[in-house]
Amino acid sequence: MNQEYIIPDPWSIIEEGFDAELVKSSESLFSIGNGAMGQRANFEEDYSGPTFQGSYIGGVYYPDKTRVGWWKNGYPEYFAKVLNAPNWIGIRVSVNGENLDMNQCEVAQFRRELNMKEGYYRRSFVATLQNGTQIEVESTRILHLDHDELGIINYAIKALNRDAEIVFSPYLDAGITNEDSNWDDQFWEILNVSNENDQAFIRSRTMKTHFDVCTYMQSKLYVNGTSSDVSPEMETKEKSIWAHYNVSVREGQTATLQKYAGYVVSLNHEPDALLGAAKNILQKGTSLGYEALQQSQAQAWAKVWEMADIAIEGDVEAQQGIRFNIFQLNQTYSGKDARLNIGPKGFTGEKYGGSTYWDTEAYCIPFYMATKDQQVARNLLKYRYDQLGKAIENAGKLGFTKGAALYPMVTMNGEECHNEWEITFEEIHRNGAIAFAIYNYERYTGDTSYVPEMGLEVLIAIARFWHQRATFSTAKDQYVILGVTGPNEYENNVNNNWYTNYIAKWCIKYAIRMIERVEKDSPNDHERIMNKTQLSLEEMKAWNKVAGAMYFPYSDEHSVYLQQDGFLDKELVTVEDLGKENRPINQKWSWDRILRSPYIKQADTLQGFYFFEDHFTVEELERHFDFYEPFTVHESSLSPCVHSIQAAKLGRMEQAYTFYLRTSRLDLDDYNKEVEEGCHITSMAGTWMSIVEGFGGMRVKNGELHFTPQIPEQWTSYSFKINFRGSIIKVSVDKDQTHFTLESGPTVTLVLNSERITIN
Repeated sequence: MNQEYIIPDPWSIIEEGFDAELVKSSESLFSIGNGAMGQRANFEEDYSGPTFQGSYIGGVYYPDKTRVGWWKNGYPEYFAKVLNAPNWIGIRVSVNGENLDMNQCEVAQFRRELNMKEGYYRRSFVATLQNGTQIEVESTRILHLDHDELGIINYAIKALNRDAEIVFSPYLDAGITNEDSNWDDQFWEILNVSNENDQAFIRSRTMKTHFDVCTYMQSKLYVNGTSSDVSPEMETKEKSIWAHYNVSVREGQTATLQKYAGYVVSLNHEPDALLGAAKNILQKGTSLGYEALQQSQAQAWAKVWEMADIAIEGDVEAQQGIRFNIFQLNQTYSGKDARLNIGPKGFTGEKYGGSTYWDTEAYCIPFYMATKDQQVARNLLKYRYDQLGKAIENAGKLGFTKGAALYPMVTMNGEECHNEWEITFEEIHRNGAIAFAIYNYERYTGDTSYVPEMGLEVLIAIARFWHQRATFSTAKDQYVILGVTGPNEYENNVNNNWYTNYIAKWCIKYAIRMIERVEKDSPNDHERIMNKTQLSLEEMKAWNKVAGAMYFPYSDEHSVYLQQDGFLDKELVTVEDLGKENRPINQKWSWDRILRSPYIKQADTLQGFYFFEDHFTVEELERHFDFYEPFTVHESSLSPCVHSIQAAKLGRMEQAYTFYLRTSRLDLDDYNKEVEEGCHITSMAGTWMSIVEGFGGMRVKNGELHFTPQIPEQWTSYSFKINFRGSIIKVSVDKDQTHFTLESGPTVTLVLNSERITIN
């Protein structure tokens, strides 16, 4: 099966020709969302072939009881899962008495398009039914950015070879399940199924978490563009509600059903006000009408692209890749709601539970800082501050005391809900990413108010964790950190992962530095926080002792920091010498064999060199890159972007470009052969960084922007915009020069290839 079937196009994702084997992959790739809700690109009409139904609501989840072979103290009791929500897209279609099902009829001229410029999903095909009737179908779907509780479907059928009796049966179905349920629990309780005239509603509530949702719909019928006054026959079932519209069309005529539907949720409305809220949005949607909504959707996306677009000349596959990544990021998270975050699969699937990982702080925040208002990034930081109490609880369950915090590997509400011991208990470097994000935010935005208001409490709790997690080794006369998993998840339960030890030391030093600054600049906040945290000078001295004597494994032979104590004990066979029949190793090898191998899933030591680039020389980076990259299998979606940035830093543009293409087209070309499970949303922010920080060489040093631009040989030019401290700057790079345009905001002085220039 060829997965590289997406047609290159600068502004659209396009598939031509129907292949049932690709349906589930395309359901992921053509997914749509608006930050508040999203869905896989399932067909509206019935489909009896293999499919993965998925509709999701931001912030609505279920605590699925953990399923493990045996229990360990400290284990999370549940795995939080984004829920497959009631399905509102369904439209059963009957033509001359036969049900339309692309798995049961002859399909020709099949085409689908995800138009990223204007924000819609369109599908068209010609179907010859078993009764001989031939029809042309075109369906367009929108999840509106501005009216984010509303979705619209325009479903048109043209009778091609004879007159047709068409029955449109739009429906709502709450009888849905998750593909990834641990125990086949019922996640939803159906409270009420009702209709008023041609409007239909299903009230449902999640078990345990008690999120109330009203799923709603109303449809309008047109023949050849003229509104029809056909009234539907309503049919109510236990878990679904249907509206049946009967219409006769002559050969050559078109019948169109416009369906207005979506969700209103108790996150935003009182439960007893949901029905009224649904009626309000229906009234607003139907009075505006499909054409006006389509137009305002295009305008809303134009606003997003005005700031977020990266334009590439001369390489259509690279262009399509970056726009797909930027589009999916904006579909997943809009920044409007500080209660929401960015799941690794966004609204495209159920893997990883749709929860928040360290990906947000390590990879996503830079994208949102630079392409939106800084408040959006501040909201992502506030999300973690709001969950500090839970992070302290999580640490307490593992035996930590005095307000030490361990932020969860996976969460919906701040509580740890990851159920693999080598991740839950050992991948503690995630704590460092939270602290680094605070530093990174302040470095980029210049906003020094976040630390005294919220951030310092987080930094103190994290420093307390690292102080307690370190162990004094008498043999080494230094502090060590034992039994961890670094970013390379192909090594579990190792001692002294260099990246973990390094970020632990940095977190402690940074926390102390911020405490001293807040004491000097914001004495009232300092007093409040010291009283709240009961932090003493003696405790800070104890932290400093750990940070000052942290152990870092090092090889004199190779002149590199070792990824962990035992790395050189492995059989050091590079990936180049590993037979292709062994790849990907996570699908071909036993876990035991992987753990004993030298193979690295993603940047680990090099992740530290990425975060703390200014702590090391270019020669040190080169030495470590040349040592570790040959052992890296890049089987994490988060891997190619960091390596692309570092290859560019080293002037290895061909290698940087190869890594860029891999990260930007990871899903479009399905490198990991798993796209049917959903797209890799959080790594898409890394794709943006590959261009801006990699090829563009953008850094912030001492409050100033620095650029060292390069351009891949395959490109004629590229350009991007960034919002830096209220100034919108357009950066344009071609083979000969780099040009800066100040589009709005105060004058900016920046550094281009070591030369200071002012743009106004």
